Amino acid sequence: MKKRTKVFSLLSSYFICITLLTGLMITTTSQQAEASSKVVPKTVMYVEVNDHEFRNVGKYTLANSKKTAIDIGIIFAANINYDKNTKKPYLFLNEQVKKTLNENATQIKPIQARGTKVLLSILGNHQGAGFANFASYESADAFATELEKVVNAYGLDGIDFDDEYAKYGENGTLQPNNSSFIWLVQALRQRLGDDKLITLYNIGPAAYNSKANDSLSKSIDYSWNPYYGTWSAPSFPGIDSSRLSAAAVEVGVNKAQSVQFAKRSINENYGLFLMYNLSGKNSADFISGITQELYGEKTIYTETVPSVR
Repeated sequence: MKKRTKVFSLLSSYFICITLLTGLMITTTSQQAEASSKVVPKTVMYVEVNDHEFRNVGKYTLANSKKTAIDIGIIFAANINYDKNTKKPYLFLNEQVKKTLNENATQIKPIQARGTKVLLSILGNHQGAGFANFASYESADAFATELEKVVNAYGLDGIDFDDEYAKYGENGTLQPNNSSFIWLVQALRQRLGDDKLITLYNIGPAAYNSKANDSLSKSIDYSWNPYYGTWSAPSFPGIDSSRLSAAAVEVGVNKAQSVQFAKRSINENYGLFLMYNLSGKNSADFISGITQELYGEKTIYTETVPSVR
């Protein structure tokens, strides 16, 4: 009996070891799968070019990897205006936006060479023209054609939509409808192809009227919270957290809150982190608080845009 007991004891130990090893393998595999599914957030920066030079985006570098600290830089902002004679909207570039675009050899290309995508934001201008009141796909496509031309002319990486200040109804213009913005982004995607970015600042009728339409997810890449100093994730059918920023912060304002938002972005798997109002002064300390949480690296500032080797 003692011999049999010993055999059973050995067998029991064997099966226990196998069970423990199997459990360890399953746990490790699960942890690896979870790690691989984690999103590395992209940083997004709006620059008000009426006040500051866009090239400032390129002056920030991650300390260890030497990568750019800003993944997407947005020129803020061109406008959608209204022509009272033709009764049609058109793309308007104010003096500073036009200057920035015309100086693309120094303002844009060096930034792109460092790995930053450069987008042009389009904003309403109190004239009744907006993204939400096109009456047909054809009229939306006509405006998309103008956007395509400016992207191609200046070598931009895409277009950002900000549906504020349209003042729908002004100059006898139409009120918003539920199809207009969908038509616009579908037309623009068709024209730009899949290698350009289309993004949405989650505000105004263009955004709100699209919240129940799953077509939007097929045409836009990213959307973000428009209210600085808050945490509020956009919600669109078919767009998961990897394509959203719940965080929205203004550079230099409430660093502690920005750090907490960065931690939360990592923990909740958000794919973007939105910042606004980069000036010409050194803001590396503020941005470091964010990149330390997102990437485990501080941000360093240089007076000039570093050349790419």
